[in-house]
This record gives sequence, structure tokens and C-alpha cells, in this order.
Amino acid sequence: MSVRYSAAIGRTVDIGPIGGEASMKPRKMRNWMMLALESNHVIGLRLAKLMRGGKGARREAELMVSEKIQAAAKAGASLMAGATSDEIVRQYRKRVAANAKRLARQKRRRRKRKSS
Repeated sequence: MSVRYSAAIGRTVDIGPIGGEASMKPRKMRNWMMLALESNHVIGLRLAKLMRGGKGARREAELMVSEKIQAAAKAGASLMAGATSDEIVRQYRKRVAANAKRLARQKRRRRKRKSS
């Protein structure tokens, strides 16, 4: 499936397939969408932790950078080994889910300490 763009000058230009994959299956699209939603949640949790400041924020910033480097290296190695984009997204979703669980657990602990 190709997308056609009608320019303001009156010409129609064929700009090729959408996103490089013309026919994304619903399951694959769901994985991409869920990764975006879950990542957004983790970003919010991390921002809250970073805004509090202190040693915990510094550790979180260092962890965030090192995790991103490790995840990118793993994704690159997987691609070179022949992994599909869906497999790469699944790897990222596992990582994001682990971060969400860890950050949410820390948030609950903090609330319990305040109420004690």
C-alpha cells in the first residue's frame, strides 16, 4: 500500500509505503501502541522521582541512562541476529514493565513511610 500526497502545486507525488511496513498486523500494532502507553507511564513515574531530588533521583538518572544503553545494544544485537521488529518491541516492553513495577513499588513504600 502506497501513500499519495497531493502537493499544493497540483501534482500528486507517490511517497511510498507508510513507515516502511505497508501492512502492519493488528497484533503488531497493538504491541507498538502498548509500548508507547507503558513507556509514558514509566516516564511519569521517573519524572516524579527525579523532581524529588536527592540520592534516589541521582541513582535513578544513572540507572536510566545505563538501561537505555544496554537496551539499545541488546536490540542491535538481536536485529543483527535476525530478530523481527515485533520481537524487539517485546524485549522493550519487558524492560518497561520491570521499571514500572520497580518505580511503583518505591512510590508505595514512600507513602507508607509518610503515614507512619
